[in-house]
Amino acid sequence: MTNAADQLPDVHEATVLPEWIDYNGHMNVAYYVLAFDNATDRLLENMGLGQHHIETNNGSFFVVEAHVNYLAEVVEGAPLRFTIQMLDHDDKRLHFFTRMYHRDEGFLAATSEWLGVHIDLDKRRSSAMPVDAMARLADLKAAHADIPWPDQAGRKMGIKRKS
Repeated sequence: MTNAADQLPDVHEATVLPEWIDYNGHMNVAYYVLAFDNATDRLLENMGLGQHHIETNNGSFFVVEAHVNYLAEVVEGAPLRFTIQMLDHDDKRLHFFTRMYHRDEGFLAATSEWLGVHIDLDKRRSSAMPVDAMARLADLKAAHADIPWPDQAGRKMGIKRKS
């Protein structure tokens, strides 16, 4: 049985670079966040909220919360692919979930849940997104409506004690 989330289109690809490797011989925590951030940039570009939006409307997104789950190691040279599931949005905020897969071997390597706020860069305050971007986000959310909520999304972090 195929998981509906497995059918999400790729939004970004990357290769684990040598400088991303830590003393444990696998991709360092910081570079997972960088790779997820690069995938987020692709999402924002696709929604009309990327570099052109910054230059023409002086609006951008600030991440206010992020949760990363490290599920399997990736090593130098590993080809990666990313999908993004839109969980929710309103006129100022985006809540989305990104999956990082090993492109060739197919395993899910990591996930990331992010909450971002649209910012007026002149005022440095939250502001409503443009109407056309809101329409694209609504279409994306509707397209993802039948995809189950990810297991890792919205979880509380803590040490689980045995009863």
